[in-house]
Amino acid sequence: MKRRAALALPALMVGPRLARAAEWRGTPQQGALLIGHGAAGQRLALDGQPVRVSPEGYFVLGFGRDHGPSATLTANGVARSIAVARREWDVQHITGLPPAQVTPDAAALERIRVERERLAAVRGVDSARTDFAQGLAWPARGRISGVFGSQRVLNGQPRQPHYGLDVAGPVGTPIQAAASGKVTLAAEFHFFGKLIVLDHGHGVNTLYAHLSAIEVREGEEVRQGSRIGAMGATGRVTGPHLHFSLGLYRLWLDPQPLLPA
Repeated sequence: MKRRAALALPALMVGPRLARAAEWRGTPQQGALLIGHGAAGQRLALDGQPVRVSPEGYFVLGFGRDHGPSATLTANGVARSIAVARREWDVQHITGLPPAQVTPDAAALERIRVERERLAAVRGVDSARTDFAQGLAWPARGRISGVFGSQRVLNGQPRQPHYGLDVAGPVGTPIQAAASGKVTLAAEFHFFGKLIVLDHGHGVNTLYAHLSAIEVREGEEVRQGSRIGAMGATGRVTGPHLHFSLGLYRLWLDPQPLLPA
């Protein structure tokens, strides 16, 4: 893969030896993905889990929605605690959904199980590519209608937190790749409707759901900003919008802090 120019990453000092080994942009907080760079050949681990480091020194760190108040970063055998800021999450009440979408029947539940396994497999891809280092661009323009981490109550029944950013707009609004990558999934699911998943390297992936059209194929390489589909209202929705998710392997993270203002 072509070598990339070094990013201008503001250093976040975490101790004399760690500061030389690793620096990143972003704030360690619940839901955050930090894009980092450090010395080539360094060994990193976060909370005991190895962190892939590219030959150029690029890496990523991720903190889930419910991560505790601290994390342990180990660089070249030296461990240091990192404070992880706590965030407050909104609660959203959504009514008027078809009962079958809130409580699926047996056939739908089996379909959902198969789809979850398929999605988990592509989100578990660990490739050496470093497209994540270019950062994210907006995949669509429109009104922000949903944010990461909010708790949804569907027809009065609490559901899992919302693990994405929703951008509302007319059906047919162009959807672009938020970063360069490889298409690992292009399909239609029960809940997500028509969706696309892109692999950006080191476990970083993005998901684009509820599309009216898919304009790429699995295995295809795409560039940041290239059109990959069109906004729609497929799957479980109350209106046309893009559900845009960011993941580090199978951990859902908040894409909004990484998007341009």
